[in-house]
Amino acid sequence: MNIAITNGLLLMPPAFRAGLRAWSRGNGTQGSPTWATADNAGIVPADQDFGACLEILKQQTTTSIRFMGETPMIPGVYLRVSARVKAVAGALCSLRIAGWAGDGARNHVSGLVESGASVPLTTYGEVVEVSAIVGVGARAGVDMGWGTQPVFGHFGLDLIGANGGAIRIESIRIEDVSAAFVPSLIDWVDVRDYGAVGDGVTNDRAAFVAADQAANGGHILVPAGNFFISGDLAINSPIRFKGKLSAPASTRITFLQSFDYPTYADAFGDETLGLKKALQALFGYTDHVTLNLCGRRIDLTEPLLIDELAPNLTEFSNRRVICNGSIVPVAGPAWQTGIRTGQASYDPANPNRLTNVANVAAIEIGSRVIGNGVGREVYVNGKNVAQGWLSLSQPLHGGAGTRAYTFQRYRYLLDFSGIQQLDRLNLADLDLTCDGIASAIMLPVRGEMIAIRDCYITRPKDRAITSIGRGCQDMLVDRCQFLSNEMQLPAQQRNTVAINVNANDVKMRDNRFVRFAHFMVAGGGGHIITGNHWFQGDSSDEGLRYAGLVLTQPNVQATVSGNYIDNASIEWTNEHAAYPDFSGDEFSFGGLTIIGNTCLCSNTVPWFTWLTVKPYGSGHFVHGLSVVGNVFKAVRRQIQRIERVDTSIADLDYNNMRNVQFEGNTFNGVLNYISNPLMIQHVQNSNAATWTLPVVEGLPFQGWAKSVQSVVSEGPITDATGVQQDAAPWVQTQVGTSNRQIRLNWSKPVKGRVCVYARMDRPQ
Repeated sequence: MNIAITNGLLLMPPAFRAGLRAWSRGNGTQGSPTWATADNAGIVPADQDFGACLEILKQQTTTSIRFMGETPMIPGVYLRVSARVKAVAGALCSLRIAGWAGDGARNHVSGLVESGASVPLTTYGEVVEVSAIVGVGARAGVDMGWGTQPVFGHFGLDLIGANGGAIRIESIRIEDVSAAFVPSLIDWVDVRDYGAVGDGVTNDRAAFVAADQAANGGHILVPAGNFFISGDLAINSPIRFKGKLSAPASTRITFLQSFDYPTYADAFGDETLGLKKALQALFGYTDHVTLNLCGRRIDLTEPLLIDELAPNLTEFSNRRVICNGSIVPVAGPAWQTGIRTGQASYDPANPNRLTNVANVAAIEIGSRVIGNGVGREVYVNGKNVAQGWLSLSQPLHGGAGTRAYTFQRYRYLLDFSGIQQLDRLNLADLDLTCDGIASAIMLPVRGEMIAIRDCYITRPKDRAITSIGRGCQDMLVDRCQFLSNEMQLPAQQRNTVAINVNANDVKMRDNRFVRFAHFMVAGGGGHIITGNHWFQGDSSDEGLRYAGLVLTQPNVQATVSGNYIDNASIEWTNEHAAYPDFSGDEFSFGGLTIIGNTCLCSNTVPWFTWLTVKPYGSGHFVHGLSVVGNVFKAVRRQIQRIERVDTSIADLDYNNMRNVQFEGNTFNGVLNYISNPLMIQHVQNSNAATWTLPVVEGLPFQGWAKSVQSVVSEGPITDATGVQQDAAPWVQTQVGTSNRQIRLNWSKPVKGRVCVYARMDRPQ
C-alpha cells in the first residue's frame, strides 16, 4: 500500500530553494510566521554536500521549521519524516523530527507525542540524518502514534539546545513507509490458477513455472494436493506449502527465495526426503551457499548418501554450508553395519591396493579393512570389479602375501564417500546426535578445506568423522564437542574413534573429546593440534590408559600445543608404512613438537606414559623431537616415567638419536625426571682415578648416554692427602652393558662432587 500511488496524494514538501514561504517558524498553521521573512536564515545555493539548502543561525532554544502544507493522517498509513543536517559553525545543538497534530476543525490535538528522538550534532561538516515515523497506529517502530483524532499534521524539524550555531538543512522529506508495517493485500498466486492438477500423476512443472512468472515479487501458494514435478525446477518467488510435492530422485527443485530446510520439509512432507532434496539443490550450481536448518530437529530414517541424492555430482569446489540444526537417526535396518570377509593379496610395491579380492563386488566403498598387517583406520576408497582390486586409504605394514580380511561398512548421517572431490564444505552449529545408532560424517575421497565448527557430535556408534582418502586435506575442526557412546566402558573395551585423517595440514583447535578409544588417528603431516581436551579415563582402580592421539607418519612435522591431555597418551608409529623397516633413503621419527600441554593421569598403572614411540620395523630412531614446557601430573598413583618405546614389534636404534629436546617440563607424581640434556649429580666419597656413574634413568626413552655437554665441580676435588686438584677429567660415554653409564677419568685418584650434563643424542 502506498497512498502516493493509490490515492494520488503528493506527500513530499517542496525544496527550500523553491522559496521559504511554505515553511513556518512556528507550528505550521496558517498565519504563523515563515522563514521567508526571517533575518537569520537564507538559501545557500551550492553546498558541497547538499547543493541548494537552507542555512539558519540558531537564536532560539527551540527553533522550528514546519511545512505549512497539511499532510493527511490516514488509518493504515505510516509516514517517515526525515532530514539531512549539518553544523558549519558556532555552538553545536541537537535536532529532532517534530509535528503539530490537527483535527477536522483545524484545532490542535493535545496530549500526543509530537516529536521523535533527538540526535546531537557533534562535528562540524558531518552530515547527520534524523528521522521519525508517524501514523495512526502505535505500533513497534512508530515514534509518534497519534490515534484517530488527528486528521492532518504539520511536520518538520526542531533545532534544540545551544544557540549561536550555523546549521544547514538539505531538505525535509515525507515518505509513505506503510509497506514496512502492512503487507500487500494481494501477495500470492495459487498454482492451481495456472494449470496445476495436484493428483500426484500429472506433471505440474509448467504450472509452477507460470505461477512463478506471474507472482511478480509476491508469494506462491501450493494448496492441498500432491503435485508431481518431473524435470529440474527453480522457483524465484517465495513459496509456501499446504500440499506437498513429489518428484523423481534425479529432479532437482530449488526454492531460490525460500532456500531453507523447513520449506523443503513442508514441500515434500517428509523430513528425510526434504533434507535430501535440499542437499541436492545445495550442491547444484545455484546462488545459494548455505542450507540453514533453522534450528529444526531432523529425524533421519536412513543415511544421507550424497552421491545418490545428487547422482551427477562427482566433483564440487564451491563453498557450501550446512548449519543450525539437529540431525538424529531413527533406529532401523538402514543403519546396520555391513560386514564382508574374504581373501586378498597385497604387494608393498603397489602400497594402496589389494588385488585378487574375493567377492569384490559385494565390498562397499568406505569399508574399514581389518586383518593381520593392517594398521588402524584403513578404508576402501575405490574398486574395480572387473579387475578384482580395491584401493586403500593407507598402505599395509604386514608385507606381501595373501590373507583373510574383514571389511566393515559403518553407516553415517552424512556420507560423502561417493563424491570423488569436494572442497570447501562447511558444517557449522550442528547437533549430530547419533544415539549409538549411526556414525556421524564420512568425508569424500578427495577434498580441501572442509571445515567443521561449533558442532556437537554425540554418541556415534562407531566413528564420528571418517576420512577414507584425502578428503581431509587442510581440514579444520574448531570448537566442537565429541561424546563417546562408550562412556561407561573401561578404556580397554572401547572401539569408537572420533576422527581419522590421512592427508596433511589438519587443524584441530579448541575441541573436547570424551572417552573414545582414540580421539584421533592421524596419518599425514603438518598438523596443528592445539587447545583441545581429550579425556579417556574411567573409574577403574589401576586402570589402563590408551592413546588419545595416534600419529602414524614417522616424520610427522606436527605441533601439539596447549592441550589438556587427560588420562590418555600420544602414540607415534609408522603402522601405515608398506616397508616398515628403516631404509637409508627415508626420514625416521622426527618433526614433532609437544609444547605447553597439561598432562594428567589418575588411578592408572605405573607403566603408563604420555608419549609412546612404537616402531613397526627395525632400524628407526628419533631425529627431531621437542618436548618443552609441559606439565606432567599423576594423581592417586605414581607412575614411573612420562615416555617409553613400545618394543613389541621392534626397538629403536639408540646409536642414531639426534636433536631430541626435553626441557622445562614440570613433573608431579612421576618417579623419574626426564630431560635431555639431563643434569646428573654424583658424589665420589672415596678416592678413585675412575668414577663410574650409576645407570642413567632420566634420559628420554632410556636412551644411551651418548654425549656429555659439561662436567662441573661442585666443591673442591681433592686427592688422598686432601690437596685440591684442578685438572679436569676426560669422559667415557656409553659405558656398561646398557650403554647408559658415564665414566670420568682423572689423572690420579681423587674424590669430590660433580655435576654432569649428559645427552642421549648428538645434535646435528
